[in-house]
Amino acid sequence: MTITMKSSHPRTITHLSTPILLMTSLLFAHLRPTTAFHAPLRTSRIAPLTSAAYGRSTFRHVNARDTSCHMADESSQQHPQSSSSSSSSLPDLTPYENPNNLSDQIFSALSGDGSLKITVCTIRNLLNEMMLQHSMNPVPADALGRAAMCALLASNGMQEEQMFQLSIKGDGAMRGCMVIVNGRGGTRGFVGVPGLGGDWTLKEAVGKGTIQVVKNHPDWPRPYNGITAIRHGDIDRDVGIYLAESEQRSCALAAATTFNGILCTAAGGYLVERLPDCPPESMAHMERNLAKLVQMDGGDALPTNLLLEGKTPVDIATVLLDGMGMEPLNSIEPKALCECSEEKLLRSLRLLPKDEVDAILREEGKVEARCQFCGRVYRMGPEEVERRMAEARGDPAKDDDFGK
Repeated sequence: MTITMKSSHPRTITHLSTPILLMTSLLFAHLRPTTAFHAPLRTSRIAPLTSAAYGRSTFRHVNARDTSCHMADESSQQHPQSSSSSSSSLPDLTPYENPNNLSDQIFSALSGDGSLKITVCTIRNLLNEMMLQHSMNPVPADALGRAAMCALLASNGMQEEQMFQLSIKGDGAMRGCMVIVNGRGGTRGFVGVPGLGGDWTLKEAVGKGTIQVVKNHPDWPRPYNGITAIRHGDIDRDVGIYLAESEQRSCALAAATTFNGILCTAAGGYLVERLPDCPPESMAHMERNLAKLVQMDGGDALPTNLLLEGKTPVDIATVLLDGMGMEPLNSIEPKALCECSEEKLLRSLRLLPKDEVDAILREEGKVEARCQFCGRVYRMGPEEVERRMAEARGDPAKDDDFGK
């Protein structure tokens, strides 16, 4: 949320804008990306893992030893059990069905031996809603959609009150993007330049910079903060590298979108994560299943073709765990959820010196603010501002002065 200033006095505008934006970061974005992005930080590098069958979402490790599990070529590996033999061991998946992906869904499950976790999502409706909120063109919408899927996949299983924030801080034409999700699937986000058009590729729009993840919970004394450099610019691969380097999570991550004009027709992704004590046989089996999924999707490492054909997250999870058994964990529906409010605007005003608030009201005749996440505009006249601020009690920095 930023307060719009239309004063003819540049000195006043400059003086007022900084604290207002600082409060915006505290109350609305927590760690809002600035327009001046930092140069890439030095991080420990890992050798890129590639294979003929699957070049994008290979399992990544940061161990010094050569323990990386490369994607197996189907021609050199024994095929997994047939679907007829493995389907009999599947549990009843009726409660998790989502015919034709009419609803957005995040479905997660464990392999039968508990050594692998898979999470699959589709967020077409969510992304279309965010495109409407921000009047986004396809390239920035692709970036925001991938970032949202990566955040939802990587944070799956966290507590409902927990927050997961993913910031892409690049020097490209898009000027970065941010997504914040909670444990219930509530999602909000924005891009720096939502109207970016032209012939920009995603990598050009993102540019060079950093990937930053912040995790927080109301009961934690301080948030967790991790950061790595942007290596590729396609977001999902860079987030996969972040998970390997900063959180030591061995995983295969893929996310993508498709558009018809300004309408998102498919947005999906998956995360396959190796859990502790995963036996080599399970890893090899998963590698083959991943290769089979790629073949089913027409050679693309990303599942958008399958989603366009009506395949659901449960269908994709069944392919990934073919012959390995399945133990469903949960299924949630991600939703656009913003936490902006008039109270947060008033809190930001309370943290400004009174003479600065009076100057805004005197020059503009009102206070006006727009939320960066949902686009909602708040306006208050001088009488309402004076009355509401006179009623406020407590410390505005602790969110206890107007009630939550």
